[in-house]
Amino acid sequence: MYRIVNKKELNPTVTMMDIYAPLVADKALAGQFIILRVDGDGERIPLTVAGCDKEAGTVKIIFQVVGGTTMRLNAKKQGEYISDFVGPLGRPTETDGVKKVCIVGGGVGCAIALPVAKRFKELGCEVHSIIGFRNKDLVILEDEFAACSDKLTVMTDDGSYGRQGVVTAPLKEGIEGGENYDKVIAIGPLIMMKFVVATTKPFGVPTVVSMNPIMIDGTGMCGGCRLTVGGKMKFACVDGPDFDGFEVDFDEAMRRSSMYSDFEKRERELSCNLFKKEA
Repeated sequence: MYRIVNKKELNPTVTMMDIYAPLVADKALAGQFIILRVDGDGERIPLTVAGCDKEAGTVKIIFQVVGGTTMRLNAKKQGEYISDFVGPLGRPTETDGVKKVCIVGGGVGCAIALPVAKRFKELGCEVHSIIGFRNKDLVILEDEFAACSDKLTVMTDDGSYGRQGVVTAPLKEGIEGGENYDKVIAIGPLIMMKFVVATTKPFGVPTVVSMNPIMIDGTGMCGGCRLTVGGKMKFACVDGPDFDGFEVDFDEAMRRSSMYSDFEKRERELSCNLFKKEA
């Protein structure tokens, strides 16, 4: 059992937790993930390692409450326990040879982007970060990004905070203005990452995307997280989650990601009804 050491609501739909898991905390690197189960008969869900405190033995996770399992996880209180917490899994983000990087995060994807930005900063890179949200109420981790970025741009769709527009606008302006990025790393909704790639590809700027498809076992055995990358089948859990954005078949990935949306909706409704009965 793994204790919830700390719990904090970042916005109405996103929660941060610190989980006591010293073996995971000792090994995890930026870009890797864990798989957890809230209880013994629950489903397995992947969540990115949003940070680690090796001395305290804790791993930070940040998740959006979108389905039945994340509702059950969010119902847990500080001091309570979750059943399983396995990791670190996946390949860490590659940092070799990068002197100047642009990190592009969208929505809750910023939780994945933050430890990557921190890692590049620790290595002495010049870090530019662009983070985007639908509106002011959904902005998360701004102060944390500011602390590890040489330049930070906050975008909102409706202009209620920061600059109005999409994340690709300042990215394109920067590249056209002479920002010679060694790499762009995009993490967020599939459609956002697709358009980031469409922005950088004409300029030939190497672009990495972090893929988070349907995943079950996290070891490459189930095949649920398969993707087409460079015309070949890859598995996000063992070959990724980072991939060359120029080679990812985003249209296929988006079709697969929507396959279980109706099931997820039903599970959310069942969980809502369960919590009402318990109340």
